[in-house]
Amino acid sequence: MLAWGRWRWVRRQLPAAVLTVLQTLQSHGYSAYLVGGAPRDLLLGRRPQDWDLTTDARPEQVKAVFAQTIPLGEKFGTVRVVIGDDQLEVTTFRREGDYSDRRHPDWVEFTPSIRDDLARRDFTINALALDPLRQQLVDPYGGVRDLQRRLVKAVGDPRQRFTEDPLRMLRFYRFQSTLGFRGETYTEQGIEAEAITQVSGERIRDELTKILMAAVPEIGLAGLARCGLLTAMMPEFIPVQAADPTLFRHLVATVKAIKPEARLRWAAFLHDLGKATTKKVENGQTHYYGHDKVSAELAAGILERLRFATEFRQRVLTLVRWHMFPADPGMTDAALRRLVVKVGPDQIFDLLELRRADLVGTGGSYYQACDSLTRFARRIQALLEGETVFTRKDLAVNGREVMEILELPPGPEVGAILAEVFHWVTEDPERNRKARIYDFLKEKRQKN
Repeated sequence: MLAWGRWRWVRRQLPAAVLTVLQTLQSHGYSAYLVGGAPRDLLLGRRPQDWDLTTDARPEQVKAVFAQTIPLGEKFGTVRVVIGDDQLEVTTFRREGDYSDRRHPDWVEFTPSIRDDLARRDFTINALALDPLRQQLVDPYGGVRDLQRRLVKAVGDPRQRFTEDPLRMLRFYRFQSTLGFRGETYTEQGIEAEAITQVSGERIRDELTKILMAAVPEIGLAGLARCGLLTAMMPEFIPVQAADPTLFRHLVATVKAIKPEARLRWAAFLHDLGKATTKKVENGQTHYYGHDKVSAELAAGILERLRFATEFRQRVLTLVRWHMFPADPGMTDAALRRLVVKVGPDQIFDLLELRRADLVGTGGSYYQACDSLTRFARRIQALLEGETVFTRKDLAVNGREVMEILELPPGPEVGAILAEVFHWVTEDPERNRKARIYDFLKEKRQKN
């Protein structure tokens, strides 16, 4: 049970809308609790991001006591209550049948018992109900004890919990990564990795992204690899695990080192995926010729299966494809321009961040390399501030003008010539003048 002073702190964390819903339900004679992540986070001394409420009031009774509600899933006992600008989901205590489709229960039955409701939760640290008004904590499965032990443990039989919804296997590792907890061995033994293939790519994508973005991603990623979930979801990692365990550790270390932004974390995790299949040993030296290109090809398949948005995929793949760029501060201006053109001015510093994290994950001469990257970044910044020709749209001429000067019909040849003009201009941005480009094209016509 919480100490009196602790209850006061919990009460202060409640948003006004949450407090209003709890008070309204209880004033009409119903029980009302916070469930899900909110009790867990409050007991850990954190302010929750989500507020899930449950009550013994049935959906029609919930609608009767609030002025404005939105039907959401009354068949499953959920009503959305509108309080001012806020909307909160209120769910009736319920019991559930088997999960034939491994996601939704075959049947739902309302129950007056909060303990019955908590029995359907996934992990003990989430099977808590908190009534901050009456200062009651319902904990039938030892969730508070497991919070104190920093342990993620299934409610009841792990195999049954994971069979109901295989995505819970990923959530098992996600909570370890986000909370910095360890997973119970018995719970992990209940994982059947191949069952994850029955889950949609979108749901897997969201959980994996949460693991990658977590404070301690290495815990979850190591667990995914250990139990077989990683290769069940992404067979592209099979050669990585079979070839060299240090490669997987490097990918994880790079994830840990890079900024916690989704596109960067995914790029870090996939950037060296092709090393396992391109490894060559020549005269005692190990080489990975073309691994950046192979990594991008493998990453493309993963990101498409997980149904990432097109723009997100393109950004990640660009970083993976070009992460082996020569970060030489003495590079010529023309070479710098070509690099910016390949990557895009909006991603060039993401590429530098990936290189920095890659170096940290390698454990090499980090400080010397970072000094070189810093000087390289300054040159890039100066380039971006002083020039504007980074795409074909920036050229002083367009395809129609090329066709007029060279007397060409529409077709792929026009695009090829524009690419040649663009390359010529990036050698010296002062060339991006209509008259100079006209002269270049006329000279080209004469030669041909």
